[in-house]
Amino acid sequence: MNGDEEFFDAVTGFDSDNSSGEFSEASQRAPGGLPVDTSKSNGIGEAGERPPQENGIQRHRTSLPAPMFTRSDFSVWGILKKCIGLELSKITMPIVFNEPLSFLQRITEYMEHIYLVHRASRQPQALERMQCVAAFAVSAVASQWERTGKPFNPLLGETYELIREDLGFRFISEQVSHHPPVSAFHSEGLCQDFLFHGSIYPKLKFWGKSVEAEPRGTITLELLRHNEAYTWTNPTCCVHNVIIGKLWIEQYGTVEILNHSKKKLFIIYGKWTECLWGIDPAAYESFRKQERRGEPPRKAQSGISMENADTEVVDAVPEVQDTVQVIPGSRLLWRINTRPPNSAQMYNFTSFTVSLNELQTGMEKILAPTDCRLRPDIRSMENGNMDLASQEKERLEEKQREARKERAKEDTEWQTRWFRQGRNPHTGTPDWLYSGGYFERDFSGCPDIY
Repeated sequence: MNGDEEFFDAVTGFDSDNSSGEFSEASQRAPGGLPVDTSKSNGIGEAGERPPQENGIQRHRTSLPAPMFTRSDFSVWGILKKCIGLELSKITMPIVFNEPLSFLQRITEYMEHIYLVHRASRQPQALERMQCVAAFAVSAVASQWERTGKPFNPLLGETYELIREDLGFRFISEQVSHHPPVSAFHSEGLCQDFLFHGSIYPKLKFWGKSVEAEPRGTITLELLRHNEAYTWTNPTCCVHNVIIGKLWIEQYGTVEILNHSKKKLFIIYGKWTECLWGIDPAAYESFRKQERRGEPPRKAQSGISMENADTEVVDAVPEVQDTVQVIPGSRLLWRINTRPPNSAQMYNFTSFTVSLNELQTGMEKILAPTDCRLRPDIRSMENGNMDLASQEKERLEEKQREARKERAKEDTEWQTRWFRQGRNPHTGTPDWLYSGGYFERDFSGCPDIY
């Protein structure tokens, strides 16, 4: 067994793998023929021209309008060394280090493997449901593999909606706070089988050679047909060698997935870049005892290097690892989707991610005016016009500052539109909760942020 593989307890703790090994690209697709009540979806395309259809399923684009720009001619350290001591979230980075997505769209990538939630909802046994939920929680970070671009910071009041009738869900998110930055989201199954919601407020740390993002906030999944709720938090994400060397991304920390009533029932193991397997605890412990009689596993590499920023020592990219060794008696829970062949020229996006910023004909008549797809800086970057993207980014940030000054002058507080502050109904901790009403599409009170 490879000692760098991390094994996880799906109930009491979940340590993410820091392997940067190659992954198997066997595809796992959403179940076909999902029954959808389209009368409740208020989907994109109900007005104006219908998007292209193939066998009754809406087709989505498979590539971006322009390839990504090279970052090799830009020095992050040239910028960061002038900003030592400043709060990292307030440092303005050149747009070349971004990817053409808002952070609200990055959150939406949770939904790429939503078939796992639909599968969980169909399972009659609680243990089977927990396995699917654990796989879904890990699948959310798989799309970040080799993604070293920074998403655009959402503007206060910015929103993003996504309705995928083929995948059986609708999703809405809003940037509810700017300082500190907080993004709230809410998703629901079109067949009323689940609710998925939460708020994320990442805390950034600059360690000299790496940037660490700790995504604070509680994520909640409710399986409505079983009256079950699961809560967890995301792992810490770290981008190494932001000064010199090859950029690489690492996920680590503990993700504890709770349904608030179960003891240890099942063991989950695998890699966040490849696949997850599950096995009975007794069989797992027996295998581990046999392994301990042999050669001890190697220690995993530490997540953060604390070398001084002005040295030329880089954080070593983990060696290519073998694929996960499967313990006899295990069952496959999830496998990462195949990436498009031109992914490297598209910011290492997955096929799902490529479709997120697509603006189809007639869509602008239906979307909220605050939707990410309408942001001119992201749109310009996606189209390959970096100069215009930089100009628009500066303009939008200045417009946001002026609006904040006006509110301070008039002594008025910012009012969120689609979410409200409250407490998580399952943990009792502070959270942002969906107020409802977005899909009725009354956008008359939306702020002018673009």
